[in-house]
Amino acid sequence: MAIIIDKSKRYGFMPGCSLPSYSPEAVIKTTEYLMSVFPKFSAVQKCCGKPTKAVGQYDLFKERFAELQKDMDDVGIENMIVACQSCKLTFDEASKTPTFSLWEVLPLIGLPEGFKDKAKNSDIVFTIHDSCSTRNDRPLQEGIRWILDELGYKYIESEYAFENTRCCGFGGMVVPANPEVAKKVMKRRVETLDSENVVVYCSACRSSLLQGGAKSWHILDLVWGPVVQAGDMAPVDVLAKPVNSWLNRYKSKAGINKAFK
Repeated sequence: MAIIIDKSKRYGFMPGCSLPSYSPEAVIKTTEYLMSVFPKFSAVQKCCGKPTKAVGQYDLFKERFAELQKDMDDVGIENMIVACQSCKLTFDEASKTPTFSLWEVLPLIGLPEGFKDKAKNSDIVFTIHDSCSTRNDRPLQEGIRWILDELGYKYIESEYAFENTRCCGFGGMVVPANPEVAKKVMKRRVETLDSENVVVYCSACRSSLLQGGAKSWHILDLVWGPVVQAGDMAPVDVLAKPVNSWLNRYKSKAGINKAFK
């Protein structure tokens, strides 16, 4: 179904869990940009409950999602924009609120003024890791390519892209359940990539590919951060340290609150 942007409605933004854990800057700048585009706008930083559902606690999931839905209803959100692919699937299954991926929305509203071709002189060549949770969502995947094209970055498509993508090693709660298996899957995924420089649109995927030996950037690193050149090191793996992850979540939430003051 084609997305129609209706700025007379109130839009909400939910960054998910892993993105705030990784990059408060990306969360805050994205929130501020969406706020500048949509006259009626709210943001929610909360877990969608998917991990609870993934381990079979369905009643608890329903309870937690009902609380999230109430938060959205209380502020009058009519359309939700999410940055997390797992959130997208969860909302599609459980929410009455129409929900769109940030990667579908950005091509429709455009990047901020002055961002087009900012990396046209970069010599780095990326490949793209598509999130397996939305392997069949071509409009979402094409949105990532649009952002890279708009910024001016060069990339090559992997054999294992789009619907043929492979798991990064983080899915299915395998990391806490069987970390040794997770490490093997991470390494195997990196071995199938066509470049050591990888663009992802899931922070958990980024962490997995770093652990597997690749250099990976979140797509929002490329949007909001400095131009990346060949030989540059990827940002450190913040998600590998739970204390830092929770601190970043706090910073993200504090930044969102400040944006609305």
